[in-house]
Amino acid sequence: MDFRFDEDQELLQTTVRDFLEGEVTPETIRALWDTPTARSPELWKKLAEIGLPGLLVPEAHGGMGMSEEELVLLLEEVGRAALAEPVIGTAAVAVPLLADLGGSLAETWLPRIAAGEAVVAVGHPVSPFVEDAHVADLLLLTDADGALHAVPAGEAEITEQAANDPSRRIASVSFSGSEATLAASGQDAAQLLAATLDRGALACAAAALGVCDRLITLSAEYTSERKQFGKPIGSFQAVKHMLANVKVKLEYARPVVQRAAHSVAHADPQRAVHVSMAKLGACEAAGSGAKTALQAHGAIGYTWEQDLHLWMRRAWSLERAWGRSPFHLGRVREALFTGGIPIGPGTTFSADA
Repeated sequence: MDFRFDEDQELLQTTVRDFLEGEVTPETIRALWDTPTARSPELWKKLAEIGLPGLLVPEAHGGMGMSEEELVLLLEEVGRAALAEPVIGTAAVAVPLLADLGGSLAETWLPRIAAGEAVVAVGHPVSPFVEDAHVADLLLLTDADGALHAVPAGEAEITEQAANDPSRRIASVSFSGSEATLAASGQDAAQLLAATLDRGALACAAAALGVCDRLITLSAEYTSERKQFGKPIGSFQAVKHMLANVKVKLEYARPVVQRAAHSVAHADPQRAVHVSMAKLGACEAAGSGAKTALQAHGAIGYTWEQDLHLWMRRAWSLERAWGRSPFHLGRVREALFTGGIPIGPGTTFSADA
C-alpha cells in the first residue's frame, strides 16, 4: 500500500504551515492566555478562510469534502504551531459525527463550521471532561444510557476544570436530555461513538507528530547556540544521540499515523487498532521529545519565559485526550491476544468482520 502524498496534498500542508507561522507565534499564544476564553474568533475565521475547519465538511455543505488522509497533514502543522483553537474537537471530531448523523443537524451546523461561524464540542465516555465547551455553540454529549444528544450551549451547565496547559480549556458538562436533544441511541449511538473516539485519538496522534518535530527543532537550535568548554553543546555526542533517538521515534510514528488515517477514512475493519497504535507511537515520541528537550535546555527550560513549555505542555495534553496510553495499549493487547478488535469501552467486533 502506497501512503505517499501527492503534490496537491503536500501543497495544502505547506500553505497551512506558512499561514500558521505568520499568525500563531509564542507571543500570540501567550497573549490569548490573558483573555477570558483563550480563544480568538478572528483567528478561527481566518482558519476557515484557508479551509481548515471545513476540510471534512462535504462540498454540498460548503466544505472541501476531503478525508482524514489530508487532515492528518494539517493537524501535524496545528501541533507544530501549538495552535490552541478547537480544530481537533470541531474539525476532526464534530464534523464527521454531524455528517454521520445527517438530517437537520448536518444541514444547520456543517455550513456554519465551514464558514468559521460555529464551534462544536464533543464529549465521550472515555474522557471525563469536554474540551472547548466554554466557547461551543453546540455540544454533542452522551447520557448515562449511552445515547447521543445535541445540546445547545445555553442548555448545558458548564464547569471549567484546571488543566496543566494554559491553552487547554476543559470542563465538566451536565445537561438534561430530552426527545428534542436526542440525536441517536442504542447500537446506532454506540457505533457513532466508536468512530468518534477513533477520530479524536487519530487527530491527537497527528498533532503530537508536529509537537515532537517542533521540540526537536527548538532543541537543535538551542544546543547549536549554547556553548560549554568553548564548543556548542550540540556538538557533543551525548546530546546528538539524545536528539537522534527522538527523531527516530518520530519517523517511526509518522507512517503509523498515516496508516491509521487511511483506516479511518476508508472504514477499515481494523481501524480501532491502527488508531490506538498511532496514538501510542506519536504520543510516546512527543513525550520523549519533551523530556529530551528539557534535558537539552537545562535549567532555563524550567522557566516561564522560555517558550519550550508551550510544546511540552501540549505533548502532555495530547496524551491525556481521547484515551490515555494505558487505554490504547489495552485495545492493542485485546486485539493481539483475543482476536477481537476493541471499538470502545467493553465492546469488540471480530477481526474477520
